[in-house]
Amino acid sequence: MKRIFFTKVVLVILTIAVLGFGLAGCVTPLLGGSTQMSEEIYDKTVGMNGSFEVTESGLPVNWLIYTPETIPTGDYELIIDTTDYKDGKQSLKFLVRECSPTGGWHSPGFFQEYEAIPGELYRVSFWVKNEGSEFRVVIGGVSTFDGKYETIVQSKQKIDTWKHFEYNYKMPLEKKFDRIRFKMNILNPGSFWIDDIKIEGINGESVILTAR
Repeated sequence: MKRIFFTKVVLVILTIAVLGFGLAGCVTPLLGGSTQMSEEIYDKTVGMNGSFEVTESGLPVNWLIYTPETIPTGDYELIIDTTDYKDGKQSLKFLVRECSPTGGWHSPGFFQEYEAIPGELYRVSFWVKNEGSEFRVVIGGVSTFDGKYETIVQSKQKIDTWKHFEYNYKMPLEKKFDRIRFKMNILNPGSFWIDDIKIEGINGESVILTAR
């Protein structure tokens, strides 16, 4: 297995207008460094790992995780819960005391991309429990620089017992959208569990991790 750190390069644009010399806009790009966005422990032999049964160093394998190390402004714990689960012997739990409501790499959560066929229909399903948090799950067809997302659920509902969500998503027709992305975020503090994530084609076949 290998641990991968994903970063985002930050580009700062400084615009200077010197009216006395008649310069309407002198633009100078400044490289401001890079920001670590997520962590992933990757093992091509494990597959999707939708029930979080395979872990290493406290992280579920083959998921890109927004961890406390990558979001230093948040206050939360990522827990492999062996006492409360729907499938297998454990689930993924977020215990969040403070977080950003923005979503994406600003908030606790995780995502992954899988190979997909443009125009095809995929069935997405998972189980959750929730105490106090607001959570959002989205699915989308993505290309290198673009994505077309749909929100499966965004909720503050208290869910005491495991609740099943299922959603059918049709990939965009454009050929550039050759991957499907599953993404989950916690937007407000609370406790949240998720387990048994599945993404399947119309014939029931599981999706395949995007090649590294």
